[in-house]
Amino acid sequence: MITKETEDAVLLYIDETHIRSYHVLRSTWSEVGRQKQVPTFGHHAHVSRFGAVNVHDGETVLHQTTAANAATFLDFLRMLKERYLDCLMVLVLDNARIHHAKMVKEFLREEGQCFHFIYLPPYSPQLNPIERLWKWLKDTVIANVFHKDRNDIIQAITRFVNYIHERPEEVLQRLGCAG
Repeated sequence: MITKETEDAVLLYIDETHIRSYHVLRSTWSEVGRQKQVPTFGHHAHVSRFGAVNVHDGETVLHQTTAANAATFLDFLRMLKERYLDCLMVLVLDNARIHHAKMVKEFLREEGQCFHFIYLPPYSPQLNPIERLWKWLKDTVIANVFHKDRNDIIQAITRFVNYIHERPEEVLQRLGCAG
């Protein structure tokens, strides 16, 4: 088992998420008698993201897509393969159907020697630190905020991604992985 990153191996926790413009109200401060209101426009835009986090150094790799399916998961794997050239990637992930799809298995057989999947037990998101990154993202991007369209959501996500890429130590702290 790989317990820390070496020159030829990296341990990544991966997952996908959907950031929807469902107008979420979370606990917040407001003036007595004036409840926080978030406008709505009757339809819900969304953005899907695949992500990987290295719990040893706080590095994140995030990939935006229109949907989370087997084909877009393969795009994400190819992106990781380019990012970590000549490196064994140990990927810890959940048992989502897209992770077991026939096309994913074929890809792994043909050109996936650089990947080793470790599947988490069913219904155990608490075991995947990237889930805490998704919560932080959603708390920052959609909680108590109105986004007028998909582009507005994308801009907010981009600001968040830029922020975390500059602060890997804070990522580790938020994920509960700091020493």
